[in-house]
Amino acid sequence: MSDKILIRIDNGEPVEATAPIIISASRSTDIPAFYAKWFFNRLAKGYCVWYNPFNQQKMYISFERCRVIVFWTKNPAPIIPYLPELDKRGIHYYFQVTLNDYVKEGFEPNVPSVDERVETFKTLSNLISKEKVIWRFDPLIIVPNISPRELLTRIWNVGNKLKGLTDKLVFSFVDVKAYRKVQNNLIKETMLFTKEDVENAEANHSQRIEIVEGLKKIREAWHKEGWDIEMATCTEDIDLDAYGIEHNRCIDGELMKRIFAHDKELVYYLHALKWPEKDMFGEIPPIPMKPKNIKDSGQRKICGCMVSKDIGMYNTCRHFCVYCYANTSKEAVLKNKDKHNDESESIIG
Repeated sequence: MSDKILIRIDNGEPVEATAPIIISASRSTDIPAFYAKWFFNRLAKGYCVWYNPFNQQKMYISFERCRVIVFWTKNPAPIIPYLPELDKRGIHYYFQVTLNDYVKEGFEPNVPSVDERVETFKTLSNLISKEKVIWRFDPLIIVPNISPRELLTRIWNVGNKLKGLTDKLVFSFVDVKAYRKVQNNLIKETMLFTKEDVENAEANHSQRIEIVEGLKKIREAWHKEGWDIEMATCTEDIDLDAYGIEHNRCIDGELMKRIFAHDKELVYYLHALKWPEKDMFGEIPPIPMKPKNIKDSGQRKICGCMVSKDIGMYNTCRHFCVYCYANTSKEAVLKNKDKHNDESESIIG
């Protein structure tokens, strides 16, 4: 939940801004990979600007009350040198790191090699702890040369390189039919997809069960080797409890309570969805017995994320992943790249 506060923007003008406790950076673009300098410039300024993708309405977002940042990225390397600044400011953070292997297919044309990404993952995990680095193999795509068995093999191979560097694997099945722009990009940007292939890229029920049964066996094998890794789905309505696979919460209040347990004010907020008012002795009120519903109503019904404010913008991610729903086209991204300035209020200038 975000309160409104009054801030002064770069030109000295007073404006109303939303002041979230938790910031998502970001579902819509890769801020750590492409906008790390911009992000920390805005953090120093105390605010940034976000535009609603549906009506282009301008919103000012203040960092004044920010206590947690959840980073989403395929390449955290550019942001790693900046992380001590967050530590100095007392801002907690954790990472959702997508590390797929679609190199042969060219689905992610602007990411480093798998080995480079593994090394970066290792560096980040060793720096901030494995609990704060969540591995995503996301999305799972079916094409003529990628069967469920082949996907499982790739997950196994990548996972063996990440052993002990994370506590959780999150996955989802690609959404193609719901996004016309994704269908167009799959055909336009690759040589692997015909119109019929696009229709079949989403795993059917039997393929999904084959994959999750394989994931269960993979997890059991890793467990025998001493790696206790959780597995969870992201915004999938399929019930996989029988396989020990839960529905994920990417903006995860329960995870924050555990890894940031020393921050009593934050823990109170995660229960009450309001910042605690200390008494005259500086004590925090007792945590409410019945936690509030903290689900983010702005996300899809099956999304388990708690309330946060995302500061990313569509048509700004330069990984150019062919399955991405956040980019209309490569041309739209390059057009916004020309507008970008690390000193500007928003990502696109």
